[in-house]
Amino acid sequence: MTLKQLENLLVIDQDITDDAYGTYYDKRTLEQLFNYGLIILDKPPGPTSHETVAWTKRILKIEKIGHSGTLDPQVSGVLPLGLGEATKALGVLLYGPKEYHALGRFHSLPSKEKLNQILELFTGEIFQKPPQRSAVLRQTRTRTIYEFEILEQKERLLLTRILCEAGTYIRKLYYDMGELLGPGATMIELRRTRVDQFYESDGLVTLHELANAFALWEENKDETRLLKIIKPIEYALSELKSIVIRDSAVDAMCHGAQLAIPGILQISPNLKKGDIVAIYTQKGEAVALAESTMSEEEIRDAVKGYAFQTKRIIMAPNTYPKKWRTKSIPKDLKI
Repeated sequence: MTLKQLENLLVIDQDITDDAYGTYYDKRTLEQLFNYGLIILDKPPGPTSHETVAWTKRILKIEKIGHSGTLDPQVSGVLPLGLGEATKALGVLLYGPKEYHALGRFHSLPSKEKLNQILELFTGEIFQKPPQRSAVLRQTRTRTIYEFEILEQKERLLLTRILCEAGTYIRKLYYDMGELLGPGATMIELRRTRVDQFYESDGLVTLHELANAFALWEENKDETRLLKIIKPIEYALSELKSIVIRDSAVDAMCHGAQLAIPGILQISPNLKKGDIVAIYTQKGEAVALAESTMSEEEIRDAVKGYAFQTKRIIMAPNTYPKKWRTKSIPKDLKI
């Protein structure tokens, strides 16, 4: 295993994985990636996020694809897509920071001093009411602007970079800045350049590139380009703390059982109660997302009990053999 989050884990116990079941996360076939894959798409301006997903389904001939973080039709940029079962893991990206490059026009030319004051005022925790055309309840709420800088200015046109908390409305941000300056301001163009740990600079894939790569595979059986485009879904979980479990515990979790202490092999150091964690097989495959109900010290000292509350199952049942027992029902019991 080579993912960053699976290195330097604390060893609780040791076991051997059976290579007859499952697949090392970085050794999946293309067909397996169609069910546990991640694409970092460069959404074009024009279509909705839903339409973009529909086009991707048509290109890859896959029934189930989901996206993380809706972009308005005219907004372009980073749009993570999960294929098949991988859609279940995308929720972790909804809460990470987002970065945007925004081009706006002020209705009068602000002084440099006034502009710097406005940017300083809108950095940190701000109050924001979602715009009328939004999918959420229009109640004033707080959002955090981590970084707000001017990249370029040409008279009343202003290009800025904004690193912010998820759920921040950049168009409304420009509107509010304009209200404070007096005559008003309007956002002209917006591009998302980062979603959590995924940056535009890391290399995005366009719909045209995806279509060409799929055609190359379908017509010539050349999967080289598609394998570069589709990443294992485990890459989406790299910012979470990690738990590695025994093969014998995998299918039980996939059928809804909670993870008990004897099933744990490795854990992230400094694990705290309440942390959201990713649970992996010994081959590095994502099994589930869970909330820790014990700290690192408590897990190391315990010999029984449940250490995590499952929040989301990612792996399909029966990927690993059933090694858990169910209580038999008496024949004379009426249900």
